[in-house]
Amino acid sequence: MLVLHAPLRALIAVNSVHLWIGRHLAWIALALMVCAILAQVIFRYLLGNALAWSEEGARFLMLWMTGLIAPSAYRWGGFVAIDMVPRALPRITGLVLNLSLLFVAAVVLAISIRIGWNDMTGFGGRFASPSLKVPLSLIGGEDIAFRRAWMMGALVVGSVMMFLVNIELILRNLVALLDPEREPPMDRAMISAGAD
Repeated sequence: MLVLHAPLRALIAVNSVHLWIGRHLAWIALALMVCAILAQVIFRYLLGNALAWSEEGARFLMLWMTGLIAPSAYRWGGFVAIDMVPRALPRITGLVLNLSLLFVAAVVLAISIRIGWNDMTGFGGRFASPSLKVPLSLIGGEDIAFRRAWMMGALVVGSVMMFLVNIELILRNLVALLDPEREPPMDRAMISAGAD
């Protein structure tokens, strides 16, 4: 089934790049989130003057961290899964069951993308954060309030990235089902993470 190998290789290359970028942005978001929480603890308990923006900033960073790292976890099989049923079944039946579940996941992710997009571009996305602002006043400009749409962008970006990973997993299972003699293409990052 050589026809599936070319699109699978292309999708692996695309996913590898955006997942690598997502992982690095996710650890940066995690580091900034920890800094915001530590700043809040220091200002509230040591200086007696709580920061207005730290809680909302930490929540914003947590959403983006999750949206950026979840697709890598999905690709590597890092989510909690009950895989004893497909493994207990005969090989073909187990692959068909996996494909069925991946198609259900594709539908759920497509709905998630639509909901996130509607929330981001709709009425709710226009609201500005009361406390979270880009402090351009420090350099003589006017502060820019964070929009709720920027927060909901994490759902859209994460869902789109997971949808692409889901398509890769579907192609990988199709190759395993239709061409069992050939080893499906792998990414070095997947191999080092121990993904099957």
